[in-house]
Formats: sequence, C-alpha cells, structure tokens
Amino acid sequence: MEITDVRVRKVAKDGKMKAVVSITIDNEFVVHDIKIIEGDKGYFIAMPSRKAGDGEYRDIAHPINSDTRDRIQKIILEKYEIALAEEEAEAEEEVLEI
Repeated sequence: MEITDVRVRKVAKDGKMKAVVSITIDNEFVVHDIKIIEGDKGYFIAMPSRKAGDGEYRDIAHPINSDTRDRIQKIILEKYEIALAEEEAEAEEEVLEI
C-alpha cells in the first residue's frame, strides 16, 4: 500500500481540530475527512467517523493494525507541517511587500 496523494485543508485556528485531510491510496482509493487534532502530547489523526444510535462515534474507515496507522499518521503530519511552513512563508512575504 502506498499513499500517493495527501490533501490538507486547514480549518479555523481556534479549537483542537487543525485540519481535515484526504488521502489517496495506490492512485485508486480515497479516504476523506481524516482530522488532524492537537492533543496534550502533540498532533494526531482521527479517522472519519459517524455517530451511532447509542451516541458513540465509530470509525467509518480505519487501518487494521497500529503499524499502518502510524505510517498513515506520519505521512499526514509531515504534509501538515509542510502546509504550515508554506503558510508562514506566504505571510512573511506579504509583510515584506507592505
């Protein structure tokens, strides 16, 4: 399995949810609505979920084992860090232009 594309959509800066991500696997399968959450120990991902009848949230799609989850999380968080760095660079350019 190879993650062939990661698309990061940042959300409002307030709150713990920092971005929503879509990944493409092997150029054939897309998973939307993976969330990047800021926790006490740093960033982590939350897979897409739905509220069940009992009020609990259950993942709609998720990795079967922790190695796969770790690999997906690492790739997503790397892309998120790149997106943050690009945003900061753009903000600095705007300041310099003024």
